[in-house]
Amino acid sequence: MTPPPPAPLPGIESVLVTGGAGFIGSHLVERLLAAGHRVTVIDDFSTGNPENLRGAEGNPRLRVIEAKVSRFPHLSGVVGEADAVFHLAAAVGVDLVVKSPIQTIRTNLGETEAVLEAASERSRPVLVTSTSEVYGKSAKDDFDEEDDLLIGPPHLQRWSYACSKLMDEFLALAYAAERGLPVIVVRVFNTVGPRQTGRYGMVLPRFIAAAQAGAPLRVFGDGQQTRCFAYVADTVEALWRLMACPGARGQVFNVGSTEEITIRGLADRVVRLLQSPSAVELVSYAEAYAPGFEDMRRRRPSVAKLHRFTGFRPMTTLDEIILRTARAGVAI
Repeated sequence: MTPPPPAPLPGIESVLVTGGAGFIGSHLVERLLAAGHRVTVIDDFSTGNPENLRGAEGNPRLRVIEAKVSRFPHLSGVVGEADAVFHLAAAVGVDLVVKSPIQTIRTNLGETEAVLEAASERSRPVLVTSTSEVYGKSAKDDFDEEDDLLIGPPHLQRWSYACSKLMDEFLALAYAAERGLPVIVVRVFNTVGPRQTGRYGMVLPRFIAAAQAGAPLRVFGDGQQTRCFAYVADTVEALWRLMACPGARGQVFNVGSTEEITIRGLADRVVRLLQSPSAVELVSYAEAYAPGFEDMRRRRPSVAKLHRFTGFRPMTTLDEIILRTARAGVAI
C-alpha cells in the first residue's frame, strides 16, 4: 500500500534549497515535492550530483539552477520568491577538508553569508545546517547544544572545517539578533543512507562498497573512535519539523542518532550483515590523511531539545540503515 503524501509545511508554498543536489538535499527536495511545494534548487554540482535529482526530473514544480550560491547574481530575487530557505550548500567530507582547506573555508563562509544577507532583505526563514564537528575535542558522554566547544589548534587543517561551520552559526545568530532574521541552526551528526558517496571519505558507503566487492574494509586509526549514524529520512524529518516549528527560530539543535558504535564495530557489522568474506584492516591516520591528523574520539548527540520542540527523535536502527543503504547501492 502506497503511503499518503506528507502534509505540506504550514504557510509555505515555495521553498529554496541550496545544495539541493547533494545527498541530504536531494532527499529533502523529494520530500518537499511530494508534499506539493514548489522547489528551487541552487547547486554548483561541486560535490552534489544532478543524478541525485533524477527521480524528480520533469516535475513542473522543480526548478534547478546550476550556480555557486555566492556568485549567483539573481540570488536576492530567488530568495525573495521563496517562503522558506533550507541552506545545505557547504564543503563536505574529511578528504575534501584535508586536501582543500582554502576551498572549504571560503565555501562555508561565503555561501552562508550570501544566503543570510539575501534572506534578511525579505525576512525569509532560513534553516542553516551546521555540523557535529563544532563540538571539537569534547570528551563528554553526549553533546548538548549549550556545551562549551573545544576546537583543536589552527596548524592542524582538520579543525578548519569545524571553525568555518561554527562561524556560520555565529553569523546566522548575529543576523537573528541584529536584523530579526528568523533563523534555525541545526548541527547534523553523521547522516547516512542511499545516494551518499564514499568519494569524500564518508565511512559507511566505503565499507559497504568494499564488503560487496569482497575487498578489505579499511578502518583508520585504532578503530575505537565512536560515532552515531542517523538515517537520511530521519534527518530530513527533523529538518522538516524544525522549519515547521515557530519556537525553533533563533535556536540551535542537534540532529542525529544516539545509537553509538566504534568504527571497527561498524566494519564488523557491515561484514556480518552483508555476509561478506572481506577482512577488516587498520590503517594509520598518517597513511590515510597526513601526519598530525586529529580525530574526535566520541560523537554522540543529546537530542532531548529536538524532541522537546518537535516531538521527534531519529529512530531507524543501525542494522536497518546498513541493509537499506546496501540494497540501494553505493558509489565510490
